Amino acid sequence: MTSVAVQRLIMAAVTLLGVAIIVFVLLRVAPGDPIAMMISPGATPADIAALRAHYGLDTSLPTQFFVWLRDILRGDFGTSISLHRNVLGIMAERLPATLELAFASLAFAALLGGAVAVFATLVSDWTAAPLIDGVNGLFLAVPDFIWAFALVLLFGVFLPVLPLSGRIDPSLDERFVTPFYLLESLATLRFAAAADVLRHMVMPMLALGLPLAAIITRVLKESLREAMVQDYVLLARLKGLSRLRLVLQEALRNAVAPTLALTGVQFTFLIGGTVIVERIFAYPGIGNMAVDAVINRDLPLIQGLTLVFGALFIVVNMAVDLLVVATNPRLRDG
Repeated sequence: MTSVAVQRLIMAAVTLLGVAIIVFVLLRVAPGDPIAMMISPGATPADIAALRAHYGLDTSLPTQFFVWLRDILRGDFGTSISLHRNVLGIMAERLPATLELAFASLAFAALLGGAVAVFATLVSDWTAAPLIDGVNGLFLAVPDFIWAFALVLLFGVFLPVLPLSGRIDPSLDERFVTPFYLLESLATLRFAAAADVLRHMVMPMLALGLPLAAIITRVLKESLREAMVQDYVLLARLKGLSRLRLVLQEALRNAVAPTLALTGVQFTFLIGGTVIVERIFAYPGIGNMAVDAVINRDLPLIQGLTLVFGALFIVVNMAVDLLVVATNPRLRDG
């Protein structure tokens, strides 16, 4: 088990290194000059050269990469070209907002998708059962950014009951010690602040969570259907268990593992989807900041954000592997 864990960590490090190399090279060969976007009209060639030297852009590409990699290993992600601040500090401020949004969307999707899958399994003999599959197929076909626009029209224009942008109402006199607004407000029993944070999170959470809920519904429903015809379920049925207890006590525990595996993969796509959804709702996370970084061609910030996204994907996949092993007795015992 230890050797497997070591192998996973080595693979994670190699993957991150590969991501760093690819992003570094692509950003350097892409057209456009980030320094040209910063200089004033009256800047002299000496000023431009000094600015290039300040950001380490006056050396060869291999030298730039190894200097950047050395600084990363020291915890120095460089200085943002557009914001003139430490990249690590900026990401530390914005990442918690994206994490809270992503995990809230995951929780919502798991609850909704699991409930619909269980209900669909219970009523699989009803004539209206195909209607559930049809509606779920519709939810599968609509991407997250379309849901975002639809929610803006519904709850921001026609029924303006939810805030369209931001993370918390500026009029609230709230002071937070950490960037985890929702967790901190709940931990400190500031329920008014927590409610406002949740109100701002509802629409982006729905936009990200509804497509994932549809995927969970389809996969879990199929896994439950296969489990319901297994011998151990048929034996439990002969003992007089109700259909609800058969689904929840017997079939569900064996149907969870494949659902967990696919949900983990889809959760990484959900994290990637925060880039567009956060932009639509002006949500102050790293996804929204990534768009600004690309527009401003902020190389240090783009590189730092890419590594963060890559690290999140790797951590999520490793966590899902552990959960799958924990929920599957054959894998756990092996």
